[in-house]
Amino acid sequence: MQDAIKEIIARHLGKVLINEKICNYTTYKVGGKARCICFPKDENDLLEILKLLKTKKIKFFVLGNGSNVLFSDNIYDGFIIKLDNFNKIDIHDNIIEVGAGYPLIRLSRDAVRNSLGGLEFASGIPGTVGGAVFMNAGAYGEDMSKIVESVRVINSDLEIITLTNEEMKYSYRTSVLQDHLDYVCISATLKLSYGDKEELENVINERRKTRMATQPLNYPSAGSVFRNPPGMYAGKLIEDMGLKGYSVGRAMVSPKHANFIVNMGNAKASDIKKIIETIKAKALSKYNIRLRVEQRLINWVGVSEKEEEEN
Repeated sequence: MQDAIKEIIARHLGKVLINEKICNYTTYKVGGKARCICFPKDENDLLEILKLLKTKKIKFFVLGNGSNVLFSDNIYDGFIIKLDNFNKIDIHDNIIEVGAGYPLIRLSRDAVRNSLGGLEFASGIPGTVGGAVFMNAGAYGEDMSKIVESVRVINSDLEIITLTNEEMKYSYRTSVLQDHLDYVCISATLKLSYGDKEELENVINERRKTRMATQPLNYPSAGSVFRNPPGMYAGKLIEDMGLKGYSVGRAMVSPKHANFIVNMGNAKASDIKKIIETIKAKALSKYNIRLRVEQRLINWVGVSEKEEEEN
């Protein structure tokens, strides 16, 4: 591990932070320390870092805005790679080519300024393009699958390849990238539709008002915790089970929206995890419904990488 860190620094492959608190990089504001967080400057640096980690058999995790993850309180004994510098954007007519590190909320605003529709659903999703592509992020009945033309990734052979929309195998909150956790999304090409700028702005503003009224935006959270079961809303199910306001330590099921767990201040990741487990167990015993966690569970003892995706 130390040799890899020294080599990355010596070769100037990007900024390196050692023993950094993960809580500073997640919207839950929880998580232990990471042995190393690195910020490659470009695709060449990223490829070199990935080659080095593969040679030395060091695990890594690519972290976007930290808005859809729950890291444990333990030390992450590997590399966290941040693609903040992958933030280039190019708009040609109704086609947008954008880097994986570009903020999704900013992108939705960029689209509206160019009278382009199709990204209004993303105006309140605090993630990055890479994370949105990976998760098939969505809201209001729309999602990334409707607008993604293609995605550029680094595959397990450390080759840059392009996946078409069809090859991404999109479905509800899933994509083919969740079956290939060693793939790294580096950019995406989106195809939007032309629209009236004022009308698009009105949609975004109205949805912002709705979020302010219905979501606990004044506390750290990671958005919706559970995927909606077929034909119902997870938040309504949790509310019906009487778990609104249920708390463990300084973590709480939001009294405002039951599918949000909020950090009331200095919560531990383990507090949030216990609430998740309680909700899942009660939904199964009371309704025989297996709730699936929308957020990725990272670095938990006894939880494999694949199980992190299937929780």
